[in-house]
Amino acid sequence: MNLMEVKNDLAIKSKNGIGFLIAGMIVWTVITVIFFQPLGIREKNIYLFIATGLTFPLAIIISKVIKADWKNKDNPLSRLGLYLNLAQFMYFPIILWAFLTDPENMVLFFAIITGAHFFPYGWLYHAKPYFFTAPVISILMLFFGLAFAGESLWLLPFTMAVILLILNILLYIDYKKKVHVTAKEAENLSIDR
Repeated sequence: MNLMEVKNDLAIKSKNGIGFLIAGMIVWTVITVIFFQPLGIREKNIYLFIATGLTFPLAIIISKVIKADWKNKDNPLSRLGLYLNLAQFMYFPIILWAFLTDPENMVLFFAIITGAHFFPYGWLYHAKPYFFTAPVISILMLFFGLAFAGESLWLLPFTMAVILLILNILLYIDYKKKVHVTAKEAENLSIDR
């Protein structure tokens, strides 16, 4: 198998990682609800941290339901996906700094980091929607953060949830195309024999 075949195999078996993105969409929806509550900003941020803890277990459950192999132990690139996800945690000191010194912008920093961490998945899954949405999320979150500084903070997580919905749809379409192309290639291979 060449590199492109390995990437496509990973993308097909894991369904472009949409199990994790559906979980993320649900979590950002929960965060939106949190930011609608009549709580102080520090309490909202604490609940934001708690809500993000739901992402991984929810992603595992969703992956099972949609029959996506999120581990794909047979694929040498699957471990890279785990490392790319763990790399996001290296930015948590920025989130912690915002929590302690600039709590009204913590959700902004968190959204930008979340969006930016999608970019390398474009290469991993050979999926253009990741390449497109990562900078869009980062720039849009910055714009909203500046435009609504301290007011209507619920717009940030709401926008994240909507963008993740769009990303999931685009990645599902990309996944279906890959399945179709792979099936056609396999059919042509069997005809040639």
